[in-house]
Amino acid sequence: MRTYDFTPLYRSAVGFDRLANLLESASRTTGQDTGYPPYNIETTGENAYRIEIAVAGFGPDELNIEVKENLLTVTGRKTANDDAATQKTYLHRGLAERDFERRFQLADYVVVTDASLVNGLLSISLKRELPEALKPRRIEIGAGQPLIEAKAEAA
Repeated sequence: MRTYDFTPLYRSAVGFDRLANLLESASRTTGQDTGYPPYNIETTGENAYRIEIAVAGFGPDELNIEVKENLLTVTGRKTANDDAATQKTYLHRGLAERDFERRFQLADYVVVTDASLVNGLLSISLKRELPEALKPRRIEIGAGQPLIEAKAEAA
């Protein structure tokens, strides 16, 4: 596994420490990523996104979605299986049904707008909502009097 030293970035760039932290955390988590549960990230509009996570076997009460400081965390905690009570004997058990935690780093001003669970697919809708102060705006140019004529009138 390669390790990268981001110290030179900290020395020469001001205000980009968050970017360096993101790169550092991404390089740390790639080795630990198990790929479970599988997910898709798609663009549904200019400022709209959707994350779809395959959570077969999980109910809405076993899933938790939390956003804190631009970090979207989706966790699934399986309640105690009733295997002991029903005495199920499996010939093959292909459904994982194990606890999981998926984290997604969100950009600034990206908010979760909706979440739904349909046919074992958890869909989380996201939207980038820029504040009015950051949106581009048009500045009208006024037609003022020329300065030379204004001086002539004063004299």
